[in-house]
Amino acid sequence: MGVLEGKVCLITGGGRGIGREVALAMVKAGAAVLVNDPGASLGGEGHDLAPAEAVVREIAASGGRAAANADSVTDGAGARRMVAEAVERFGRLDAVVNVAGILRDAMFHKMDEAQWRAVIDVHLNGSFLVSRAAVERFRAQQAGSLVHFTSTSGLVGNIGQANYAAAKMGIVGLSRSIALEGQRYGVRSNCVSPFAWTRMVEAIPVQSEAQLRAFEKFRAHATAAQVAPLVVYLASEAAKAVSGQIFGVRGNEIYLMSQPRPIRSLHRGDGWTPERLAETLVPALSRELTPLEGTNEYFAWDPI
Repeated sequence: MGVLEGKVCLITGGGRGIGREVALAMVKAGAAVLVNDPGASLGGEGHDLAPAEAVVREIAASGGRAAANADSVTDGAGARRMVAEAVERFGRLDAVVNVAGILRDAMFHKMDEAQWRAVIDVHLNGSFLVSRAAVERFRAQQAGSLVHFTSTSGLVGNIGQANYAAAKMGIVGLSRSIALEGQRYGVRSNCVSPFAWTRMVEAIPVQSEAQLRAFEKFRAHATAAQVAPLVVYLASEAAKAVSGQIFGVRGNEIYLMSQPRPIRSLHRGDGWTPERLAETLVPALSRELTPLEGTNEYFAWDPI
């Protein structure tokens, strides 16, 4: 008996990469899965059901239960159809995993409105629409788990990904709000920030020998399959006490990520002026100011 025995899960972006590994792992844990993937390119163009259907065939060959869905997460009606199809095919829905994503990287001063809107639409709006379609069912049955994918590009920072970073931080706020509102109804919501070799990482241009060597280590020691066990656990009733959290997965390491809280305060009984702040703020808080380092600088050690 796996931790998801008899459960039904919907995975968006389930045709490739991390989504595919999550789908396979959920079936191994006893679940039936609806594999949603419109088969778009990394930039979000095109439509091809083949990736989702290939995962479904692989699952069927192993004796598991799965179905393919090609609706877009950016379409509210499509999100509702995904949820309805999971219930129609398998009789229920217990978990949603929001993996679907695209990239349209650019330096912020060169980023156009279309690049911004496309990434926000898939990552943030897509996570909202699919979760919104599922949450009323979860509330009614007094149980349900939502697992959203965030990124250190938002949590820590990264150059050339303002659209992606904003979407991924937005997902953190979305998840936290769902968790707070859902706790009395048995609805849980958590975020996972993955480090894994996927087509998104592979698309990053290699600009030095040092970067090439780092990528080779990353490819070997931080795989998409290593992300899946945590997702399966969070989707299961074994994690019923875990909600509103952010986890990172990097190779065989699992991190519990911090969330913003006050770390130090300044008080002046007669109030502040800009001049007084100019005299006081930096000397008082310099040790606590977060340095301007991105994901690559912060996670400077190799995956374990």
